[in-house]
Amino acid sequence: MHIREWPVAEKPREKLQQHGSQSLSDAELLAVLFGTGTGGQDVMSWARQLLQDTRGLTNLLSLELPRMRQLKGMGPARSMQLQVIMEIARRYLASTLEKGDGFTNPQLVRDYLASQLRHQTREVFAILLLDSQHRLIRYKELFYGTINAAPVYPREIVKLVLAENAAAVILAHNHPSGVAEPSVADQRVTQRIQQALATIDINVLDHFVIGAGETVSFAERGLL
Repeated sequence: MHIREWPVAEKPREKLQQHGSQSLSDAELLAVLFGTGTGGQDVMSWARQLLQDTRGLTNLLSLELPRMRQLKGMGPARSMQLQVIMEIARRYLASTLEKGDGFTNPQLVRDYLASQLRHQTREVFAILLLDSQHRLIRYKELFYGTINAAPVYPREIVKLVLAENAAAVILAHNHPSGVAEPSVADQRVTQRIQQALATIDINVLDHFVIGAGETVSFAERGLL
């Protein structure tokens, strides 16, 4: 049955209007965003196929622009739409953290870090520099590595913290393998950073490991 023939209550736009965006599935959200299908497929059939081909919305949004453009029906315009949505989300989350509101809701911190790191194809080590009220001063990607490791130098972190006059930090890195479980090496480097920052009275509030669909907190695991 074509989408035009669906019951009104099941059409994505009508569902959005009556019940809000949270009532829509991932495919329905894409259908509302793009409006039309491609290659003889109605928009819902195409959206479902797109999610199946990319193994879900998170993977789709994490794709780099050249790869995204290669997907059936995407092309430059639709790819750029998704890139703009992701950048709007990053800026909204950063603005929230800069005001300090995010630290009353740890999920916002997770979402922000995931939006920055989940799409990376190599391991990236980053830091959130915070003021005395735990408001975001700056997000900085410091070290870049291979698909499964990035060299980390505590001395460079100390220099950055002093330069930005930060009062506390949150560490983060991604696991391109998709598995967010902290490794023994992750725990050791976190301890080294803690020890280095302790000499200048700076607290490490947390260390997040970003995986494909999960973000692990060192603090919640009792590893800090």
